Amino acid sequence: MRRVLVTGATGFIGRPLCGKLAAAGWLIRAAVRYSSDENTLPAGTEVVRIPGAGPDTDWREALQGVDDVVHLAARVHVMRDKAADPLAAYREVNAAGTARLAAAAGAAGVRRFVFMSTVKVNGEGGGRPYREMDPPAPSDPYGISKAEGEAALFSAAKAVGMEAVVLRPPLVYGPGVKANFLRLLGLAASGLPLPLGGIRNERSLVYLENLVDAVLLCLVKPEAAGKVYLVSDGPPVSTTELVRMMATSLGRRPRLIPLPDFARRLARAAGLGDAMERVFGSLTVDSSAIRSELGWVPPFTTEQGVADTAAWYLGRRGK
Repeated sequence: MRRVLVTGATGFIGRPLCGKLAAAGWLIRAAVRYSSDENTLPAGTEVVRIPGAGPDTDWREALQGVDDVVHLAARVHVMRDKAADPLAAYREVNAAGTARLAAAAGAAGVRRFVFMSTVKVNGEGGGRPYREMDPPAPSDPYGISKAEGEAALFSAAKAVGMEAVVLRPPLVYGPGVKANFLRLLGLAASGLPLPLGGIRNERSLVYLENLVDAVLLCLVKPEAAGKVYLVSDGPPVSTTELVRMMATSLGRRPRLIPLPDFARRLARAAGLGDAMERVFGSLTVDSSAIRSELGWVPPFTTEQGVADTAAWYLGRRGK
C-alpha cells in the first residue's frame, strides 16, 4: 500500500478526500495545523501537526516514508482581504510555502505531487472556455500566488524527477461550502422573489465529490505526470439556472425576476462592479483534456451535486 501525505487534510476538500483515500486502501498521513479538528479524519490516519504551510516549515518528519503528496493547504481566496499587503500574504503560503514543500518532497524521494491550484491562474473569465494551453493571466493576488506556486512545483519536480500534477478547479461547491455559493443557497431558501432571472451568463462549477474523484485519478494514472488539468462537472450553467436548481432542491418554488439593465448600471456606478461580475459574468473551462487523457468521468451531475449541497444546508439550518 502507498502512503500519501495530505496537507490541509481537515479542510473543505481534505476531509472528503481522506475519506475516499481510506476507502481505496491508501495509508494516509495528514498534515494539520495545531487548531485543526483531527477527529473528522478516517480511523487509522497518521497525524502530523505543523504550524503552517509557509516558507520556513520543516516537512522532514511529515515526509518520512511518503510515496505521494496531495497539497491542499493554502491561503484561500477571500473577498475582503484585511492584510496590509495581500499579495505578500498570499505568496508566503501559496508560492513560497509550496516551493518549500515541493523541494522537501523531492529530497525525500516522493514519487508524485498533486497540487490544488485554481482557474484564477487562467484569469477571471471571458468569451470562451479556458484551456490548459492558454497562457496564464492571473489578475488578483490569489491567482498570482497560485501561478507562482505551480511554477515552483514544476521547477522542483524537474530537478529531481518527481512527477508533478496540477489541478485548476473553478468554483468548488458541496457540503461545507462557504462564501457566495452559501449566500445563494440562503437566498434560494428564503422563498422571496429574487432579481436573478433572465441571466444568460455561463459558469463552470465542480462538485466537491467530483473534484475528489479527479484527485484520486491524478495520483495513480501514469499519463497525469507533468500535466495541468482544468476540471468541471461538465456543461456550464447560468446563475439563473443555478438558483433555480437550488430552490427546487430546497423545496422552494423558484421566484426569479429579471433585473433591468439600468439597475445593473447603477450597481456598477455605486462601486459594486466586482460583485455584479460574480453574479452576471461568465467563467468557463474546457475539461476535455482530463477526460480524454485520464478517462475521467465525473461521478455526479451538477443537479446531483446541488441537491446534495442543499440537503446539507437544510440539515445545517435545522440544528
